[in-house]
Amino acid sequence: MEKLQYISQGNTKKEQELNIRKALDHGIQWVQIRWKNAPEKELISLCEISKRLCSSYQAISIINDHVYLAKEIDADGVHLGLDDQSVKEARSILGDHKIIGGTANTLTHVLQRLDESCDYIGLGPLRFTSTKEKLSPVLGFDGYRAIIESLRGKSLPVPKIFAIGSVTVEDILTLRQIGIYGVSVSGEITKQPTVIHEFKNAMI
Repeated sequence: MEKLQYISQGNTKKEQELNIRKALDHGIQWVQIRWKNAPEKELISLCEISKRLCSSYQAISIINDHVYLAKEIDADGVHLGLDDQSVKEARSILGDHKIIGGTANTLTHVLQRLDESCDYIGLGPLRFTSTKEKLSPVLGFDGYRAIIESLRGKSLPVPKIFAIGSVTVEDILTLRQIGIYGVSVSGEITKQPTVIHEFKNAMI
């Protein structure tokens, strides 16, 4: 599984598509299409375009929240928030071969996601981020460390956890030392797609 995920950003379909194209041009290999409060037809169109683009770049495309849309356009999977459909439901709709990721903010959420057997966990936020409404409590490095240590203390496997929430290249070393698998990045890549190479190098 790739260790760097780009979460798409943009207030319009045009902005979203442009940002996804730029990220792909600069080497991103995993895109999560996330466009909250989008008009339905435009969201469907964006997802169809993004799926084709990602396929042409041999990149993974997953859709935030919309399980049936992911099935309809044959996306590579979905990312589910805590208030979205359950992982079990999504799995029954999409099948075993698709990627299903789940959001978590606390140890309890991580244990829930482990129990649900999702493929990766988006755990955060690392720090304050303006790209998400209704932000969960900020974890910071200490929050990640405490969760990983609790899992190890319970002799539980540490799942593929992706840090999210204003993650920068400078954070990668510390996150990897803690035991975090990968990172999901939105704002940094949208602002400066060339940073993708730096993220990839930092994660080797």
